[in-house]
Amino acid sequence: MAKRERVMRMSVEQPLWRALTAYRVLTMLYAIGLFVAAYETFARPWLAIGYYAVLAAWTLATLPKVAGAVSCTKRFLAVDLGVALTGILLTPVAVEHWRVVDGGPTLPSIWTAGSVLAFAIKGGWRWAAFASLLVGVANVVQRGAFSRDTVHNVLLVCIASIAIGYVVEVARASERTLARALEIEAATRERERLARDIHDSVLQVLAMVQRRGTAIGGEAAELGRMAGEQEVALRTLVAGGLVRTSYASEDVSPGAVVRAVEEADDPDLTGSATCDLRALLAPYAGALVTLSEPGAVVSVAPRAARELTAAVGAALDNVRRHAGAEARAWILVEDEPDAVIVTVRDDGPGIPEGRLAQAEGEGRLGVALSIRGRLRDIGGTAELISVPGQGTEVELRVPRAARDVRGKAEADR
Repeated sequence: MAKRERVMRMSVEQPLWRALTAYRVLTMLYAIGLFVAAYETFARPWLAIGYYAVLAAWTLATLPKVAGAVSCTKRFLAVDLGVALTGILLTPVAVEHWRVVDGGPTLPSIWTAGSVLAFAIKGGWRWAAFASLLVGVANVVQRGAFSRDTVHNVLLVCIASIAIGYVVEVARASERTLARALEIEAATRERERLARDIHDSVLQVLAMVQRRGTAIGGEAAELGRMAGEQEVALRTLVAGGLVRTSYASEDVSPGAVVRAVEEADDPDLTGSATCDLRALLAPYAGALVTLSEPGAVVSVAPRAARELTAAVGAALDNVRRHAGAEARAWILVEDEPDAVIVTVRDDGPGIPEGRLAQAEGEGRLGVALSIRGRLRDIGGTAELISVPGQGTEVELRVPRAARDVRGKAEADR
């Protein structure tokens, strides 16, 4: 069956990588600007010019490297930090000694912080602490002694980078948790859909075989007993088993991207944007089932129409099973301005109070999944009203905002 993919980007890292890219370019221009403004204070300006040429070429050439965690490799980080450390250590050679003593900026200036921040975003706070330590040592070496300005600058870079690295680690853990939650939610919905399909077919056949076999007796009774055992086992499997998930997390960082893979609608129902609900409900009309519908077309999105029709079928199955083969039923279709409402009513004995909750506890999920579950999946609601001795009424409502399920799904993308 054809599939479509919907990608939800949740990564907190991508904005940080974009900000780092802009930071590196701006601080490179800033460092060159400082050199131009203080050209006369350089003892060996040719050395500074050579370094800034390398710095500019390296910064511009490696912009793709800081576009994401995959491209930002360990080798790149090592070389990048080496460029920064080289500039710091060359500062006493390129500038006048008094400028170093007075605490003037190093050749790379604040460009060095971009290299440390790349470590933080890529590897977390531990990598950031390591890079900050090397930068601090290089600053002390180029100054020749500890000073208040040196300690202040080193601490500022160290604290900022470690904080960003820690935030990135927390964000990654949150993304993994969210991705797992989406996988569990998708698995639950898949299990409920499977349970609905099984309830509408296999479980009902097994229940019928059990009843008929018990009534006939003899070898048929043994067959009925085996069918009953298989029904219980299958209900247990449906209630507790997990099927494949519809969500999978992946990307350069764990949990950064979650792909939602959904099965496409049936080809028979997707030939047009909407379909006439009356045509789908018409086969249910018969000697014991009366169908009342509007004279005009009742337009409903294909998937919503399919689930609504299946829910009506499940409600009629319940009438035959619990109210008897001779029970009458009425289907009323109403096309309201704000919703499509389908009501299924019968003249059976009704449902005793508390029976639905007891059935769900026993694993009999016909109403919970085949009816309410279907309507919930398309944004609708199902209400069941039953008075003992006066029949049962099931009202299925699909709001107009939820009738175009495909349009809603596209809007969510």
